[in-house]
This record gives sequence, C-alpha cells and structure tokens, in this order.
Amino acid sequence: MNNQELEKKVKQFTSELAYTKGYVCSVDVLIKLGYLTEGDYQDWRFGRIPYLEKACQTNLHKLSTINRLIRKYSAEWNLDKSWTAYHKWGRGPKKVLIFSKSRDQQIETLYATHFMNKKRISELKTEKQIKITSSSETKTKHQETNSLVDRLDATTT
Repeated sequence: MNNQELEKKVKQFTSELAYTKGYVCSVDVLIKLGYLTEGDYQDWRFGRIPYLEKACQTNLHKLSTINRLIRKYSAEWNLDKSWTAYHKWGRGPKKVLIFSKSRDQQIETLYATHFMNKKRISELKTEKQIKITSSSETKTKHQETNSLVDRLDATTT
C-alpha cells in the first residue's frame, strides 16, 4: 500500500473508531489496516511477544507514518489526548508492556496515547444505559407474563 492509500485508510479507520468506540488508538488502527493480527496483539498483551513492533507486519517507517497520521486527524477533529498504560494480561506480575525495540520514551508515548471523543463517549454510555434499562424491563415483563401463565395453569387444573 502506497502512502496515499495508507493516508486514506488511516483517515477512514480513525474516523470509524472515534465514532464506534469513542476513542482512537494505534493498536486498533494497526489491526484494522491488517499490519497486526488479533492473535499477535493478544500474544503481546500476554507477554509472549517482547515488544509490539516485532509483531507488526510492516516496516518501522510505515508504523511511524501511521502514528503521525493518527495524531494529525485526531488534532483536526479536536480529540483529546489521553496516555494509556498497557499492562500484561494473565498470571504473574502486571508489568508495563513495551511497544518498540528501542524503548525510546517518545515512541512509547506515541503508541500509548489514545485520542478521546468525549462527546461520543458520553453518547455511547447513554445508549448502553438505555439498552440495559430496556433489557431489564423486558425481563420483568417476561417474568410477569410467566407468573400470570403459571397462575392460569394452576387455576385450570
């Protein structure tokens, strides 16, 4: 994929993620681009891969370009920066995970920064609450209906 195609894809995925999740992070964009598999991501999170870049199926220049484009579009859309710690999953000590072989602090920070769409996050939380509320109301109605059916069955026998 050339840089022009890459820029279009990163813009598209950044926009999609900001809407669907309420935030954008490098890892999600890399997965959507196909440069990082879900399995490799999980292996990294469980500490089976020493640093994230090792699992990425592209070169460091492209990874740097992707991070730069994510920052560019996030700034254009006024998304808020939020540094996020990535800790090892599973058993054992919850050590902080490494993104790059160099362990350069600036590179680590770029990977670990999430860009938040606070308005959309608020909307998603509201939608989730509505869904939970309507789900519990539906369960209550089913319980009431079942109770009525049980009473009717008891009176007919």
